[in-house]
This record gives sequence, structure tokens and C-alpha cells, in this order.
Amino acid sequence: MELGVRTETADDISAIHRVVAAAFGQTVEADLIDGLRAAGALTVSLIATIDETVVGHIAFSPVDIDDDEDSAKALGLGPLAVVPAHQNQGIGTGLVEAGLARCRDLGVAIVVVLGEPGYYGRFGFGPSVAHDIRWEHDAPADAFMVRELVPGALAGVRGTARYHAALDGV
Repeated sequence: MELGVRTETADDISAIHRVVAAAFGQTVEADLIDGLRAAGALTVSLIATIDETVVGHIAFSPVDIDDDEDSAKALGLGPLAVVPAHQNQGIGTGLVEAGLARCRDLGVAIVVVLGEPGYYGRFGFGPSVAHDIRWEHDAPADAFMVRELVPGALAGVRGTARYHAALDGV
């Protein structure tokens, strides 16, 4: 079994849709990724492969964090998907680590995520409310998290995090 992580290509799009739909048991999240891609807002899109078969995917898309005075750019992690038969094998971890590294390479300073605190906390994410940052929709306070990729990037950043319009269906 040879695990690889790489940037998606046009040839991967249908496999990504299948993987994400299988991971979530519905097509909503897969359709959101397709919408981001169509809108040119899929900033980072990585796949995990085992022996050339796509088994996982991670997406990062633009997020604006603003209050009445200032605005900051960030990326939102999600969705993260691994086909059920390959979950709990470190594939998701590999995708998150590779995705954060790619974000760093692109000069991204802040990443947000809506997810399981115990899982994403392992990657340095913490509650966004500690930085006076909230998601534009209702969510448990500990589930919307933020991480600095550049030390000090969150200094003075506060307000409401708004994802790209393609994710309005969330």
C-alpha cells in the first residue's frame, strides 16, 4: 500500500466527488466543493491516493474576517473527507498536515475550521472565540476554530468569519 498526497487535477474531479459523498453519506459537501471549484474559489485542493486510487480529499477556500473597522484574509479548511474503508489509518492527518504546509507555502497566515475540537486541536487549532472571532452562522463555540500559520497573524484580528458565497448552503 503506497499512500500519496498531491494537488488535484481535472482527471480527479469525479473521484473527489465520489470520495466526499461516500465519506459524508450524502452529496451536499461534494456539491459544495464542485461549487467552489466552479467559482474559482478552491484555493487548495489535495487528494490522498493509495496505489493511484483516490481515497481522501481536503479543501481550503477563502474566508474574510471582519468587524466594522478592519478586515483580514484567511482560508477555511473543509471539508476533509476519507472514504469509510480507509478512515482511522492516518490519511486525514496526512491531508491536514500537507494542506497546512501548502497554505504556508502560499503565504496564508490564518486558517479557520468548523469541526471536532479534539481532532483539529491536534493540529494547533483552538477556539476562535478566544480571539473574538465568530462564524457567520450558529455553531457550538468550541467547534469553530482558528490557527495562525504566521506567528502574530491574529493580533488585532476580530469579527465575523465569512466563507465564500459558494458555501452559503452550509
